[in-house]
Amino acid sequence: MRIGVTGHVRLAEGTAELVYAELSATLAVREGPLHGVTCLADGADQLFARAVAALGGTFEVVLPAADYRGEVDDLQAFDDLLGKAVRVDYLPYPRSGPDAYFAASEELLRRVDHLVAVWDGAPSDVVSSTANVVRAARARGLPVTVIWPAGARRA
Repeated sequence: MRIGVTGHVRLAEGTAELVYAELSATLAVREGPLHGVTCLADGADQLFARAVAALGGTFEVVLPAADYRGEVDDLQAFDDLLGKAVRVDYLPYPRSGPDAYFAASEELLRRVDHLVAVWDGAPSDVVSSTANVVRAARARGLPVTVIWPAGARRA
């Protein structure tokens, strides 16, 4: 099974630990090998990649643009996870932005059988938002598991 992730980038203090624990528990309950697909954004995406690796799974990365590395907050964490990926693909956008981010999410949705969304459930009209990616996944008929642990907050 190929599992993708979408989720909030900015998590409040203490929320990353809650999300990581719930991601790990959710991913541990599966049949067969674990393979993840992520855009490796800050927040939920990187927590997902760490959880997949910790559970002995593999993951691939879809990066939205050539300049994406410059958009992340923690270059060391990003580079470490990128180095663990079994596959890394860059979309043909020269610059990061909402259109590139959503295109990367669309490519992720094409590659997966299931989507995990680290999402507080709030609606959004922003094209690259978690809400919009969840909406696109559901429109494709992909199963979506929403994770938002008690006590979790966005920054």
